[in-house]
Amino acid sequence: MANKLVDAIKDKGKNLEAEMSFFEHLEALRWHLIRSVIALLIFTTLAFYFSDFVIDGIVMGPRSKDFWTYRMMCKLGTALHMDGWCFEGFKQKMIATELGANFNLMINICIVSGLILAIPYFLYEVWKFIKPALHEKERKAASGFVLYASGLFLLGVLFGYYIVAPLSIRFLIGFKVSEQIETLIRVDSYMSTLTTLTLGSGIVFELPILIYLLASLGILNAQLMRRTRRYAILIIMIISAIITPTPDAITMSVVAVPLLLLYEVGIWVAAGVGKRREKKTQELMNS
Repeated sequence: MANKLVDAIKDKGKNLEAEMSFFEHLEALRWHLIRSVIALLIFTTLAFYFSDFVIDGIVMGPRSKDFWTYRMMCKLGTALHMDGWCFEGFKQKMIATELGANFNLMINICIVSGLILAIPYFLYEVWKFIKPALHEKERKAASGFVLYASGLFLLGVLFGYYIVAPLSIRFLIGFKVSEQIETLIRVDSYMSTLTTLTLGSGIVFELPILIYLLASLGILNAQLMRRTRRYAILIIMIISAIITPTPDAITMSVVAVPLLLLYEVGIWVAAGVGKRREKKTQELMNS
């Protein structure tokens, strides 16, 4: 009877310890979220302080003929002796159709800008949260998570802003089904398209990180990716054609090539993870 009582007390102590550990994790997660929100507020405030430059220089940049992408396209078209590559900017007016549209636009632009700037810090907080649960070897293997994930995301945002967004917006604004229809662009529609294409590109560029995680879990491997390469190429070409619905293959290739390179980098990452898994398995069998 006494032994049963002692065992019950021990089990109760283990349960209390587990519950305390669970609540400690919740408390740690709460502070990670609080710090992330504070970082977002700081970067959003910073974007609001420089709102004139953010709106006129960055958000409205792809409307100007002096935008970097259009100047490079004009130079490339001249070098290749191809007409239609030089762009004179958008002549269509941008309108606000609601009373608070300009105010809402200001808030949305500042929040999106703050979000993009805060992504590296968000990733740092994610790393700090999961780091205690990792073994020493796992910590060393994933030590560059924040740097690589942040770099890929920012690279994708730049690619989306300078390549995907201007090419897509140029086509969509210039496309007409009839000369009797005058194009008036709602400013919130323009902002939504620019944001979607830019942030979408940033997320797509995280593909090597996703492949690393899937390979680490044993869901994906380099052999499977090599076997399905032809299907991946087909899907990437379809995505590139949708993103840049222009008739020339050169413009589509500008979008497709970086995505193909990301897929090849993903194969290399998966192969590296596979070798480490095989080495770890061999060490366990030898021990």
